[in-house]
Parts: sequence; structure tokens; C-alpha cells
Amino acid sequence: MQWSYFELRSDVLRVLSLFLVLLFISATPTHASDDLILRPIQVAPHTYFVQGLPEMGSSKNQNFISNAGFVITPKGVVVVDALGSPVLAKKLIAEIKKITPQKIVAVIVTHYHADHVYGLQEFKKLGAKIYAQGEGRSYISSETARQRLIASRTDFAPWVNSSTNLISADVWIDQSYALTVGGVNFKIGRVGPAHAPEDLIIYIPSEKVLFAGDLVFRGRIPFVGNADSKGWLQALNEIESLNPSIVIPGHGAHSINPIEDIRFTREYLRYLRQSMARAAVDMDPFEEAYRQADWSEYEGMPLFRAANRMNAYNVYLSIQAE
Repeated sequence: MQWSYFELRSDVLRVLSLFLVLLFISATPTHASDDLILRPIQVAPHTYFVQGLPEMGSSKNQNFISNAGFVITPKGVVVVDALGSPVLAKKLIAEIKKITPQKIVAVIVTHYHADHVYGLQEFKKLGAKIYAQGEGRSYISSETARQRLIASRTDFAPWVNSSTNLISADVWIDQSYALTVGGVNFKIGRVGPAHAPEDLIIYIPSEKVLFAGDLVFRGRIPFVGNADSKGWLQALNEIESLNPSIVIPGHGAHSINPIEDIRFTREYLRYLRQSMARAAVDMDPFEEAYRQADWSEYEGMPLFRAANRMNAYNVYLSIQAE
């Protein structure tokens, strides 16, 4: 049986087309499928939050590693933090719309770390007013923030990309601010420098709920970074003095026993300082101090390998600077 030129050419084109399709499929990131679902958890009559995953940020999890919350008032919704990518912010907005017809009128930023703010632009598009502590201006204009965003556009692609931008606040808070929406009071206070220079906590007296940002971690090793660990311990005391019934942390499950649940973050920070103090003051090598410390209480927790050594080193350096 002989094949005509046109039949052979047709077969070659079909094979080539199939090859190109397979090549495209193999080159397409498998993490691009959008199957991540946000599930708001109600913790008080009008207060909800979504709980981030106890993981490092990645393309697979869309950088959904931190919490965000919202409070519904008769005159609009107030959101606390904006999550780690625009797509997550869109999903949060969609979930809020399922619960209430009220518009989102305000977003309060606990601090300007990437996993809490890369979704801000979606709320800005809705006309929401953004509130943050004034030290955040220094961060968003810094080379550190610029480089972090460049890296995130690769690390968290396609969810963080060239269309993702850092958004400035509309209202910069100094030490405290009283926001009232629909008769609901939001007491906003600066407690930094602590986890970050611009830490804010938000207390809603009528709900007895406090949003603690990354001053409180539950169920995973905290991220210390360049934190002021001494200031952080003082901030935890301030949180306890408000005597909230419920604390929503920046990472992990909400707490209905704040005194007990804050203890984990406090004891971890205290142990970091205790185990690093002598070496830091005496200028002894960090590696020796880290090796001699007993990490058995923490080494089985999520993100221990990713964060603990860096946390200890940063505390070692910060004690030297005190």
C-alpha cells in the first residue's frame, strides 16, 4: 500500500501537533490548578476568620500560610489582613459575600509581611480604606520589600505575578486609633517594635475578640526574622491585659483560652533568648550555642527545620545589639 504525499504530510502534522500538545502540558506548572478553598470560621456573633496552612509559602498553596479575619457591622465589613496573594483576597471577598450583603469598607493591616499584604490591591479595588501603622511606610519603600516582591513573583507564580503590587495605607496610625463602623468599636493599638516594627493589635470589645497578628502563633514554630524579641514579650503582656475571650493569631487556630495559648509563643521566645544569651554576650560562636541547646520540645512541630535555626541566630544577633 502506497501513501500519497498529502496523506504522509497529514500524518506528520498530526504527530507534530500531538508532540506540541504534550510538550505544552509537560511545561505547564502542575501547581497552576486552582483548587484551594477558603472556609471562614465563625468565632463570635459577627466575627469570622480563615486559617492559613502550617507550611512555607509556595505556588501550590498560593501563599496561604497566614490568617485573615473580618467583622460584620450594620454599616459594612471590616477585614483584618489581606492574605498572601491577590487570588486569595478574591476568594476571601467571595466568601464574605456569601455571608453578608454588606460592603467591605475597611482593611486593617497587622503588619506588612508579605503573607499578610499581597492581597491588599483587591480590597483597594472595592474602595475599602486601608489602615496600618506608620512604620509600614519605611518597609514598603525599602529595597528589601522590592526584592521580596520580585522573588515572590517567581516563588508563588502564577498567583503572585507582575500585576501584584505593594499597597500603601490610606490612614497611617501612630500609637493608637479608634475606628467605629456601624456602631462597632475597633480599638487599634501599636505594640511594636515586636514581631515587626509596625505591629498592630485590634480589639473589638463588643465581640470580646482580639486580632493579634503574628504576635501569637499556634500549632507551628513562630517566624522570628528580624524581630525585637524583648519587645515581643512585652507585647504579649499587653494582649493579656486586655483580657479578650478569643484571640485570633496570625498563624494557627483561634484561641478560646488566650492565657494558656499565648504561653507557647512566650515560652518559645524566652527559650530562644535564654539559650542564646550567654554566647551572644560573650561573643562565643553561634554554632556551639545552637548545638548545646535542647530543642526537643519544639523539633517535632511544623516548620521547625525551616525556621528554628534562623530564629535562634536572629535572636543571638539581636541580643548583641541590645
